[in-house]
Amino acid sequence: MGARGGAGVSSFAAALARAVRAGAGPRRRGEVVLVDLAQGGGLDVLLGLERAEGPRWPDLAADPGGAVVDGLAQWSGVRVLSRDRGRPDPAVAVRAETLAALAGTAACLVLDGPREDSLLALADTVLVVAPRDVRSAAGVLAWRDRLAGVVGDVRLVVRGPAPGGLGVLELAHVVDLPVAVAMRPDRRLDSALEHGLGPPPRGPLARAAAQVVAEL
Repeated sequence: MGARGGAGVSSFAAALARAVRAGAGPRRRGEVVLVDLAQGGGLDVLLGLERAEGPRWPDLAADPGGAVVDGLAQWSGVRVLSRDRGRPDPAVAVRAETLAALAGTAACLVLDGPREDSLLALADTVLVVAPRDVRSAAGVLAWRDRLAGVVGDVRLVVRGPAPGGLGVLELAHVVDLPVAVAMRPDRRLDSALEHGLGPPPRGPLARAAAQVVAEL
């Protein structure tokens, strides 16, 4: 989840899912599902999957308990469950039931942007993506106590640059959360996303995602 709007949660979630799928760290191999729970343009646009076949969230609403991984669109070997901009998302309870069903068949779920307590409670770990600025610090503080009552493992993913000079350790101290990883800006990221390629397979973002996976 993001400390504030524009934190880069979706790009980090995609890079993280790809790192899990690649077998970084002790995760068992198997299908990895990247799940779109954020508000915005949709993961399919970010990853260039607008025209890819496969169910979107509204398609699973009729039988949430029967959700299966097979048939979902793929990006870099990762299965993707995206929103549908032309149809409303299912109710939170339906999404929670669908995620529980997917968790029973996939090796790992990476949830992009969950904000409801019932969805956050499904997570083993919550990674809060926080740029190095005061707005992010305020955003993490607004979420910290609420997250503590929902999930036991909450960590920071700190992203540069720091326009006001806020340091990684300063941010972590202010919000009193451990840092999973800190990364410098990825110069190729914006161009790759604009062309629907998803986050680059190499560079600061990819390395940060692999480091997080290795430590989880």
